[in-house]
Amino acid sequence: MKALSAGYNGVLVIDKPQGWTSHDVVQHVKRKLKARKAGHLGTLDPIATGVLVLVLDSATKYASSLGAGVKEYLAECRLGEETDTYDSEGSVVRAPGTGDLTADDVRKALEGFRGRISQVPPMYSAVKSKGTPLYKLARKGVTVEREPREVTVHELEITALDLPVLEFRTVCSAGTYVRSICHDLGERLGCGGHLQALRRTRSGAFHIDEAADPKIPAEELAKRIIPLDEALGRAAREAGHHGPEA
Repeated sequence: MKALSAGYNGVLVIDKPQGWTSHDVVQHVKRKLKARKAGHLGTLDPIATGVLVLVLDSATKYASSLGAGVKEYLAECRLGEETDTYDSEGSVVRAPGTGDLTADDVRKALEGFRGRISQVPPMYSAVKSKGTPLYKLARKGVTVEREPREVTVHELEITALDLPVLEFRTVCSAGTYVRSICHDLGERLGCGGHLQALRRTRSGAFHIDEAADPKIPAEELAKRIIPLDEALGRAAREAGHHGPEA
């Protein structure tokens, strides 16, 4: 095994704990491994858990290539309540309940979220407006117009449905907001909805079954690093199968 700080030049798949920001994970691992450089291949909100792919040392130069491919999530959506952040971290803005909503209503409405769809980025997001992240404006009570973005939902299947809670699995393109799916589904049903739990199980060529707990000893983390050449090969095969943006 390499001595710590000798230069890793590879990829480390982390199972992000709930409550940690993606930045928290990067800094924690960088300090623990004494890496010179560290970054990640796609943020996860603090509420979310699961696959967060880190690039270490010279691998940071290849982030765009390594980040190719689809994302897979397991999500839990609560219908009947809408929040300002589209997830359970925010304030409830309306709560009409689900009334006489049926499981069939939910299934039919969800069909409209498969394939190529348009999403308006949430105000509480890192998308920028005139150079300022939207979430900074939202925290000041400012709302601005956002341009819709096209994303692709390759797969969307219900895994459990016990109203008001819906659980689903989705495979989607990079840049898809799963909390927007919950919010927009609630709007379509007329009852509101928000994301209350999210777990990413795949990010491109990297999967949850190879993800490490960031709290394990540094020596164990170092053993889990995927060499850069292997990681690039996996990412290239993923891009060839799904396309770079999927």
